[in-house]
Amino acid sequence: MKFINNNKVSLLCAGLLFANTFLVGCESENSNTSNTENSAVTELKVNLDMNLQTMESFGASDAWQCNFIGKNWPLEKRNKIADLLFSNEVDADGNPKGIGLSLWRFNLGAGSTEQGDASDITDEWRRTECFTTNGVTYDMNKQSGQVWFMKAARARGVSKLLAFTNSAPVYLTQNGKAHATIKEFYNLKDGKMPELADFWTTSLEKLKSEHGLTIDYVSPFNEPQYEWDGSGQEGSPATNANIYTFVNVLSPKLKAKGLESQIVVGEAGSYESLYKTVVGKESRSNQIDYFFAANSAKNIASLSNVKKTISGHSYWQAWPLSTLISSRQDAASRIQSVGGVSLWSSEYSILEAPGTAELPGGAGPGRDLGMQTALWTARIISSDIAIGGVTSWQWWTAVSRGDYKDGLVHVDDGNSKGAGDANYCKNDGYIRDAKTLWALGNFSFFVKPGMVRVVIPEIDNAAATTGVMLTAYKDATAKKLVIVAVNMNNSAKTYKLNLSGGALIDNKFTPYTTSETLSLKKGTAVDAASFEIPAKSVVTYVGMYK
Repeated sequence: MKFINNNKVSLLCAGLLFANTFLVGCESENSNTSNTENSAVTELKVNLDMNLQTMESFGASDAWQCNFIGKNWPLEKRNKIADLLFSNEVDADGNPKGIGLSLWRFNLGAGSTEQGDASDITDEWRRTECFTTNGVTYDMNKQSGQVWFMKAARARGVSKLLAFTNSAPVYLTQNGKAHATIKEFYNLKDGKMPELADFWTTSLEKLKSEHGLTIDYVSPFNEPQYEWDGSGQEGSPATNANIYTFVNVLSPKLKAKGLESQIVVGEAGSYESLYKTVVGKESRSNQIDYFFAANSAKNIASLSNVKKTISGHSYWQAWPLSTLISSRQDAASRIQSVGGVSLWSSEYSILEAPGTAELPGGAGPGRDLGMQTALWTARIISSDIAIGGVTSWQWWTAVSRGDYKDGLVHVDDGNSKGAGDANYCKNDGYIRDAKTLWALGNFSFFVKPGMVRVVIPEIDNAAATTGVMLTAYKDATAKKLVIVAVNMNNSAKTYKLNLSGGALIDNKFTPYTTSETLSLKKGTAVDAASFEIPAKSVVTYVGMYK
């Protein structure tokens, strides 16, 4: 994640056929004024026979709060946080107990914690432990809080675990630090890529043998476009050539160890580095073509344990809305031209500063547990899926102790909104669930891996970013239909479902609503011939069809 200051910072793309090149000129005006036509009933056509992308997962990251919390906090409170993030259960009234994430991101540490202040990373909450200090002896009691959360995720049904790093272990880095002092190239001693691959494979092997945790995906480079030469956190730049070389070293070593983890590349700091040449970042740009184009000399698709996926982060191109739309269209178009590769949005929290009409306080700083931030996020999720065609969407830090809009779950001491000294909430605290948590849950609890997004033929996904955004999904085996609506407007809107390719049983489905007063609340089944999407809400409609 790239921070502002020290406070914190396949028919995959078939949706392009139904999203025109409309670019919004006045991004916030429509969402902040009532639409006098909303009293009319709008036909909502959904075609179960027209498939778009197959969804893979919704996820979030343990970095960095989960290590202290998972290690030190009372077990009851740890379990409460885990339930909010991972539970697929419902209460006696049918309300979800949590948001049922299907992927959890584990930050495999580089060893800045062991260095203490000598790490140059000023905030100890952003330092990480490393399982080894020399590549020979491993202590798998390290990162115990994060390991606890991985086990809690698995116990609650999370199907995929992903391990990512921000830096090579400090014993292998060129400068002996987990942050970079060189530009452009990966912070690694010459000739040490085989030892770096050994660190990865041994860590994965020991996580499995000593903790019973199988890591499904490995992501060795994070936001390689940035220099990471500050004191804010671990990180390193890397060229496409660095990544290519390491993938070709790591791949056979994973096989030799009998590890089935798939390598995921990308984690680009923003979408643009995936699909175009960025000035000043030429060696770290055009990653879709570099790694997956058929005519690329550096194509890695033939490696059996490389996942044919590329990931980008949703930062920086989320505002203005014209950029949100065009960047997703461009990424989807490039993915479509390559073919056979899926696109992930693998990290997001709010770094933009769109002004107070869009966000409380106008930007990321200043914790907000309310609906305005949740709607901002839900619009990005829906856009990434409907316009970008992503198959997995992942939030940045699941738990936050800061006075910032970066958490799904926030913790504090009961007297402030966060951002205290190093001891603040290190051993205990209060748990606050944000509306952003539940808005993500409108997708993650209901849209499960393997479900297929289907066409809503007459929706303009670009224009909908200032109105009501709609995406539809089917579970063909269970005959389940899920529609997720994000209403950005100040007024409700009424729809009539016109379903083709199947018939909704009893012509009814059940709404689950997140609003200023409701948190993924189950409602009474509604008639699909006339159902109302409330103003400023995210609603998931679930029904069975035949």
